[in-house]
Amino acid sequence: MARARFAPSPTGPIHIGNIRTALFNYLFVKSGGKDNAMVLRIEDTDLQRSSTEYEKLIYEELKWLGIEWDEGPDKGGQYSPYRQSERLDIYNEYYNRLIAEGKAYYCFCTPEELELDKKKTACESSSPRYSGRCRELTNEQVKQYLEEGRPATIRLIIDPEKTVVFNDVIKGRIEIDSDTLGGDMVIRKSDGMPTYNYSVVIDDHLMGITHVIRGEDHLTNTPKQILLYEALGWDAPIFAHAPLILGPDRTKLSKRHGNTYIGQYREEGYLPEAMFNYLALLSWSPEGEKELLSKEEIIEQFRLDRVTRANPVFDINKLNWINAHYIKESPPERIVELAKPYLVKEGFLTPHQAEERQEWLTLMVSTVQERLTKVSDITSLARMFFDDQIAPENDEALMVLKEEGVGGLLQALKSAVEKVGEVDHHFCSGIFKALQKETGLKGKKLFMPVRVAVTGQCHGPELDKTFLLLGKEKLLARLEHVLNNYV
Repeated sequence: MARARFAPSPTGPIHIGNIRTALFNYLFVKSGGKDNAMVLRIEDTDLQRSSTEYEKLIYEELKWLGIEWDEGPDKGGQYSPYRQSERLDIYNEYYNRLIAEGKAYYCFCTPEELELDKKKTACESSSPRYSGRCRELTNEQVKQYLEEGRPATIRLIIDPEKTVVFNDVIKGRIEIDSDTLGGDMVIRKSDGMPTYNYSVVIDDHLMGITHVIRGEDHLTNTPKQILLYEALGWDAPIFAHAPLILGPDRTKLSKRHGNTYIGQYREEGYLPEAMFNYLALLSWSPEGEKELLSKEEIIEQFRLDRVTRANPVFDINKLNWINAHYIKESPPERIVELAKPYLVKEGFLTPHQAEERQEWLTLMVSTVQERLTKVSDITSLARMFFDDQIAPENDEALMVLKEEGVGGLLQALKSAVEKVGEVDHHFCSGIFKALQKETGLKGKKLFMPVRVAVTGQCHGPELDKTFLLLGKEKLLARLEHVLNNYV
């Protein structure tokens, strides 16, 4: 049975890189069978920056993407609690054990003394490290300093002549000399909170985590964690460090590259299945050439040994292509519900109208759906159906209205619209035959001027659907405006 975990800090929105890590853990667990388990652990020991709001956001974003967990703060489990801030007594137990066994000690060094150590080791052309001066304190000195209330950290003793060796599922065999790790490692900060490397080891072991799948930016933490596993007499889990996601300029993905948080894509109208599909392809490749894969297909095919070592580039164009595909394949009714907030925010509809005009909205969405890259695009594509007056969008459209016979054509259309009680399917199905017979125009000469007059564009949705969406009053208003100003 395999157990993996996603352990975010609730200090801000979830970064694309972190959500990809969550996805790989989820896929690994789900692809291995029903007995495997996914753990969600909240690492909230940064008390100043952590917040319940960000913790709730973590749940929301994971659920939106379709990542499910078996144990966590919201679900409980046999290894509760799943928030690190609630596990301090557990951490204290192992501090005391390590100190009692002579593997860790209290350190009372001031920031000034630590800075001197760094400068001294830098002058010696070696990696900056702590000198270990507090390792020599007697029990009486330690007791006295603690009674005096001196700020103290706790450090794990690191053998400087040891080579840490481990096999990474993705990176392969890795060897790191312990004398490059900065000397004896702080495992408890002076404020009493555990350091990241300490709490992670305690929690992963006690929660039975068998596989630690994370970004390669954690690679430097791994040897320190392995040394702590050894000090506690525990077996280390299997490690897999996925390559970092890069921006188009092949530097680490950051704000300068655009949206970097998963919630920003949700807010712009990317579909969860599209993001799930795309993120899975960042460093992992399925068998064969097929890239548009359902959640179930990805789970079935996912294997850690198919995750490459090369850093993937976040390609917004590819994400857009995948998202457009899933939008096109979605029922219009689903896209309508997703589109309503954008239409209301733009002022096209009131919230009441958004619920009242369901049939009209479904027709409108189905008319423009194939042109949507993301759902938020609905505001630009739908504008033609809401504005009372339309102007030609460019010189090409304006020239269409200046062609011979356009005035008579549009006047004939206006008269036909005025005579009907409403613009319905019957009217739309016969109007162009009637106009062709009356004006003698056909093909592009017939359809293009009408399109430009009622939409302002040379290209767009089918005219019969456009007529139905505009209705009699808007059609007449637009034809009147064009006849008075452009023909």
